[in-house]
Amino acid sequence: MSMNTQGRPTGVGTVGTGASGSALIPDEPLLFEIGDTEHSGVDLPDVTLSNDRLGGFGRKTKLDLAGLTEPEAMRHYVRLSRMNHSIDSGMYPLGSCTMKHNPRLNEKMARLPGFSDIHPLQPVSTVQGALEMMNQLSHWLLTLTNTAAVALSPKAGAHGELLGMMAIKSAQEARGQAHRNVVLVPDSAHGTNPATAAFLGYLVKSVPAREDGTVDVEAVKSALSPDVAAIMLTNPNTCGLFEPQVIEIAKAVHDAGAFFYCDGANFNAIMGVVRPGDLGIDAMHINLHKTFSTPHGGGGPGAGPVVLSEALAPFAPVPFVRKGANGLEMVEHMEGDALGRVTAFHGQMGMYVRALTYMLSHGGDGLAQAAEDAVLNANYIKARLQHIFSVPFPDYPTMHEALFDDSFLKETGVSTLDFAKALIDEGFHPMTMYFPLVVHGAMLIEPTESESKQTLDRFCDVMAELATDAIAGNKQRFTAAPTKAPRRRLDETRAARQPVLKWEKPADLPQAAE
Repeated sequence: MSMNTQGRPTGVGTVGTGASGSALIPDEPLLFEIGDTEHSGVDLPDVTLSNDRLGGFGRKTKLDLAGLTEPEAMRHYVRLSRMNHSIDSGMYPLGSCTMKHNPRLNEKMARLPGFSDIHPLQPVSTVQGALEMMNQLSHWLLTLTNTAAVALSPKAGAHGELLGMMAIKSAQEARGQAHRNVVLVPDSAHGTNPATAAFLGYLVKSVPAREDGTVDVEAVKSALSPDVAAIMLTNPNTCGLFEPQVIEIAKAVHDAGAFFYCDGANFNAIMGVVRPGDLGIDAMHINLHKTFSTPHGGGGPGAGPVVLSEALAPFAPVPFVRKGANGLEMVEHMEGDALGRVTAFHGQMGMYVRALTYMLSHGGDGLAQAAEDAVLNANYIKARLQHIFSVPFPDYPTMHEALFDDSFLKETGVSTLDFAKALIDEGFHPMTMYFPLVVHGAMLIEPTESESKQTLDRFCDVMAELATDAIAGNKQRFTAAPTKAPRRRLDETRAARQPVLKWEKPADLPQAAE
């Protein structure tokens, strides 16, 4: 958020009914305005450093951190939390994000001694329980996907993509096919797919989507050549559709000597129902922080394990867990064609515990039901709203998310962004907007399996009422929104282009003469 010179977010209106806030939602100042730099709530002795080991890059100016008492610090962050939306306070209909409920049992397990208090450099003999947990998680990820190897260490989906494509690159080089420098990416792919391929030096070739939102096997075949190393395909895809020709696409790719990377961001829709290995995939990342309930808002932490086919298994990175003569061991050094490391240590232990807890709590049939309920909820939203919202791909039942476009807003003067902002005034976090790019003014809604019919009905009622009001010409309701949030509409363009990242104390204003 951009700050102006008075320390206030730019582009905001007044809060509630007055500048000082309203009722239980106060206008929260910055920490620098609450505290001062001359006092502290904690007494610490003065420390003199003879050598800061920073090579001349040490701070030359005072740090000027605001000193706060413990009550002040606690109240500040509690007040900020009341100004935020969270999965614990309401539905998160963000399409493609899978913002589902995180069971508190998962948190309890992640805090158990032996998981929460270990160090990656401890002797292996002292962490056998943690290694056994990682080994079980690996087993169930392989079982759910019917693949040959898994790398747990990637920290998120994009990191997992990078690993999967690195394994493909290594496999092609081992075959003497290093000249293959093209990666096929459908137009409806996540933006990280072409970015990952380009980062590794590949040329990206787009594959257009059909009018029904899916990828045509004939379009893939026409794009294949001796220079193609792989295809990166999301299934279910970003339009919320299961690719009906995925098996044929996999066969065509393999027949051409290329590999099939599957973006597993939407695995929540098919876990326990479809095994991606049966579809012919060679590599796929799995977002533990989406599929298996761990919250991922606010930048992390995340985990993006990658499963690999038999053809790519030899190129899996270290470290990995295996059974040795004296119990489980962590293989830390490269063996054979292994890639080496993709991260310093072993990954996100807390994410592993939460994911395995979720799996064991549900069982195979429970995971399948969760996937089916997620699909049911998305189709329910589509059925409730398709009479007034525009559906770009009506021919197929949707999978995990319902996709609408903004053509119903034509000539109303209300944009997709305006509509989303008005949703905030009704107590809902907005849906994903303008994505996927193949749909103009996209509104992508993913309810997940967490939401009850009552919640979905309330959401659909609000969406329908807003659409009716927009079509009726009540433009002001949308262009001024949100008016009831702790902060009103921000100047997002200015905040992005002119961010003010350092707060400076305002200059003392001259006093008027008496």
